[in-house]
Amino acid sequence: MTEGVADGGSRLFPTRPFVGASIAVIRDGRVLLAARANEPMRGVWTLPGGLVEAGEALAEAALRELSEEVGLTAEVVGVLSPTEIIVRDEAGRARHHYVVHPHAALWLGGEPVAGPEALGVRWATREEVAGLATTPGLIDTLDEAFARVRDRGARA
Repeated sequence: MTEGVADGGSRLFPTRPFVGASIAVIRDGRVLLAARANEPMRGVWTLPGGLVEAGEALAEAALRELSEEVGLTAEVVGVLSPTEIIVRDEAGRARHHYVVHPHAALWLGGEPVAGPEALGVRWATREEVAGLATTPGLIDTLDEAFARVRDRGARA
């Protein structure tokens, strides 16, 4: 991610929140995580995702980001509760503001490879994630994603 966007708006001290989409891909009881390569929160573990492009549905954005960032394909099985990430400076101004719409998904194919926006990728259990430095709200999002996948299995 760069500090600016195509319309000239800045991701640093923005005038409005940016809309993002992410994806919790579940495979054999594990979720795919990526370590952020860019600020804010460089090095922390999170879900693959990024900004939604104009005219793109949230689920489409999540699947596109998954493919671009780590080279996987997945099937979206549900939309999860949004996460709002606001990072403030010392004066209380919003340095970064993102509203991220996560999705639960089942792995379809590919093996994850870290792209330019990830320092690394890994499959992790819910318990392993609890011991990692993660983006705000990730554990709650994962609990919801694992429940959504379990619910889907019960109906299958």
